[in-house]
Amino acid sequence: MASAVGHEQGEPAGTAAVTPAGGARDLDPVSASWVRELSSTGTVYETACARLHGDLLRIAKRELARRRSRFGFDGPEADDLAHQAAADALLAITRKIGDFRGESRFTTWAYRFVVLEVSAKAGRHFWSTRRVELDGEDWERLPDRLGAGPAESSEARALAAAVRTAAAEVLTDHQRRVFVALVLDAVPLDALALELRSSRNAVYKTMFDARRRLRDHLVAHGYLDVIPGRRS
Repeated sequence: MASAVGHEQGEPAGTAAVTPAGGARDLDPVSASWVRELSSTGTVYETACARLHGDLLRIAKRELARRRSRFGFDGPEADDLAHQAAADALLAITRKIGDFRGESRFTTWAYRFVVLEVSAKAGRHFWSTRRVELDGEDWERLPDRLGAGPAESSEARALAAAVRTAAAEVLTDHQRRVFVALVLDAVPLDALALELRSSRNAVYKTMFDARRRLRDHLVAHGYLDVIPGRRS
C-alpha cells in the first residue's frame, strides 16, 4: 500500500484533523472517518485502504461490465483491468486526500477516480487490440449503423448519402472526425477521447453539436423521415 500523505511526524495514529482543505464545509461523519483513517498511519491506514480498495474494485467491475459490449473484453481480461483501475485509483486517492474539500460525500469523490481509471484503461485496451484508421471514412457502413432492415435498404442508402453530404457541408473537420469515428467506425467514446487527448465530456459535446447540425440540415432538405420513425 502507498504510504500516508501529509501526516505530521510524531502525531499519534488516527488523530489527523478532518477539516477540509481550503476552509470548505464541515465533513459528514462517514466522510470525516474516511479522511481521518486515510490520513493516519499503521494498521488504521492499512485497514482503511483495504476497505476502500474493495469498494473501488466493485465499482471498477461494474463500470467494465457496462462497457463490455462496446469494448469486447470479458473474463480474466476484464478482471485484470478492474484490479489495475482499483489499485491506481486507490493510489491517487491516498495522494490527494488532503485535497478533499467536503463538497460531496467522500465516496462520491473517491469513486470518480476509479471511473476515470476505468475509462482510461478501457480506451488503451481498445487501441492495443484494434486498428482503426481515424482519417478513413467508410460511408458504406452507415446504412448498417442506421439499423435498417432489408425492406428499408434503399431508403437507408438514400439517407446515408444525405448524411454524407451534410457532414461535408455543415460539420467542422473536428466534428466530422468525431462523427465518423463514433458512428461509422464504432469507436467507443472513452477510446476516442484518449486518442484525441480530450475528455469524455468534450467528445460527447462535439458529437451532440454534430448531430444537431446534421439534423437541422436533414430537416431542411426533407430527408429526416426517409426511414419511418428515424430521428437523428
